[in-house]
Amino acid sequence: MSSLAVILTVAGYIAVLFVVAWLSGRRADNAGFFSGGRCTPWYMAAFAMIGAAMSGVTFISVPGSVAADAFSYMQMVAGFTVGQLVVAFVLVPAFYRLRVVSLYEYLDARFGVASHRTGAWFFFLSKMLSAALKLYVVCAVMQQLVFDAYGIPLWANAALTVGLVWLYTRRGGVKVLIWTDTLQSLCLVGSLVLSVFFIMRGLGWSACDVVREVSASPLSRVLFLDDPSSGRYFWKMFAAGIVLLVAMTGLDQDMMQRNMSCPTPRDAQKNIVVTALCQIVVILLFLVLGVLLYAYMDCRGMAVPARGDEVFPLVAVNGGLPPVVGVLFVVGLISCTYSAAGASLTALTTSFTVDLLDGVRRYDERRLSRVRSRVHGLLAAGMVGLILAFGYWADDSVINLVFRMAGYTYGPILGMFLFGLLSRRRVRDRWMPAVAVAAPLLSALLQYAARTRWGYEIGFELLIYNAAFTVAGMFILLKRDEK
Repeated sequence: MSSLAVILTVAGYIAVLFVVAWLSGRRADNAGFFSGGRCTPWYMAAFAMIGAAMSGVTFISVPGSVAADAFSYMQMVAGFTVGQLVVAFVLVPAFYRLRVVSLYEYLDARFGVASHRTGAWFFFLSKMLSAALKLYVVCAVMQQLVFDAYGIPLWANAALTVGLVWLYTRRGGVKVLIWTDTLQSLCLVGSLVLSVFFIMRGLGWSACDVVREVSASPLSRVLFLDDPSSGRYFWKMFAAGIVLLVAMTGLDQDMMQRNMSCPTPRDAQKNIVVTALCQIVVILLFLVLGVLLYAYMDCRGMAVPARGDEVFPLVAVNGGLPPVVGVLFVVGLISCTYSAAGASLTALTTSFTVDLLDGVRRYDERRLSRVRSRVHGLLAAGMVGLILAFGYWADDSVINLVFRMAGYTYGPILGMFLFGLLSRRRVRDRWMPAVAVAAPLLSALLQYAARTRWGYEIGFELLIYNAAFTVAGMFILLKRDEK
C-alpha cells in the first residue's frame, strides 16, 4: 500500500468526520459541550460506546497478543461485563441524582473541596498521559507509513493530528462526540469484520473452517486455572477486570460523559448493558483475527515480527492481500484514534474547567465559553508536547512506566468513591491529598516486596491494593465525632 493511498484514505475519512461534526455541533452551547444536553437516545449512545472503548493501541495490540497470551484476555472481558453492571446499577443512579457535570463533583458533595480536586487532578494526570501515549503510538505508525516518505518530522505529524482533533471537538464537545463516535464505531466494526473476511478468503477457508481451525488452535485457549502466580490466572484477571472497568469507565469522565448524555438513568443503564454485550463480540472478533493473522503468515512463509503490535500492520499493508485490506486497516486505526483522542480532550476540558478552576459556576454563558475554549486549546498544545516527549524518550520501559502510572492514578479515585458509596462517614477533607499520594507509593512498595521476597507477580490487580490503601487511609482520617 503506497503512502499516497494512505493519505487519500485518511483525508477521505477526516472529511466525512468533519461534516458529521459540523452538522451535529453547529448549535451546541456549554451544556451541549459538557453533557450533550442530556438528550441522546440510549441506542445511539450504546453504539457510540463500542468505538469509544477501543483505541488505536487496542486495534493494533489485541490481535497481536494472541501469540503470547492466547485468548486469556476474555477472562478479563468477563470481569468487564460484571463491572459494567456495577456502573449501570450503582454509579449511574448516584450521578443522575446529584445531576453532576463532572463526576468528581460527587466527591465535593460527599467529602469536600480537597477531595474533589484530588480526584480531578488524579484523573487529569492519568488521562493526559494515556491519551498522549495512544496518540503517539498511532503517530508513530503514520510516520512510518506516510510522513517519513515525504521528510516530514514527528512534530508536524503530532501537531496535525492533535490539531484536527481540536478542530472537530472545539465547538460541540460531547454533543459532537456522540455522532462522530457512532461513525467511528461503524468504521471500526466494518473494518474488523471485513478484515476477517478477506484474510479468511486469502487462506482459502470457509466460515466453518474458521470455526474449526480457531477452536483447534492452541492460540485460542481461554481459561488459565493452573498457576495462581501467573499474570494470566483466571481469578486474578476476572477480579481485575471488574475493578478496572469500574475505575476506568465508571469513574472516568472520558467514558461516562457519553453514558450520562442520555435523558434518564434508565436510558443510561440500557445503553451500558447493551454496550457490554456488544463489546464481548467485538473483542472476541479481534482475538479471532489474531489467530487468522498468524495462520496467514505461517501459510505464506512470512517471518513473524518480534513485537505482536507489528503483526496486523505487516499483514494488512505488505502481506499480499487485496489493497482494500490496507485501506480497512488505516480506516479502523484512524477511527479508533480520533474517537479516543477527541473524547479524552473533551473530558479533560470538562474536568479542568468544572473541577479545577475557581468560581466557574458563577460565569455567564459567554464568559464560560471563552474560558472553555482557552482550556481546550491549551490542553491540545500540552498533548502535542507529550507526544513529542514520547517520541524523544520512548522505549519499552518508558511506555510500560506510563501505563503503570495510569493504573496507579485510578486507585485513589476508586478508593474515594468506594468509601463514599459504601459508608456514610465523613473524613478530615484537608488531608485527603496526602492519602491519595501515599496509596500509590504503598502499592508500588507492596508490588516490589511481593516480587523480590515471595516471587509473586502483582499484575492488573494492583489497582485493588491501591484502592484498599486509600480506603484504609480514609478510615484513619475519620472525623472525631464519627462512631
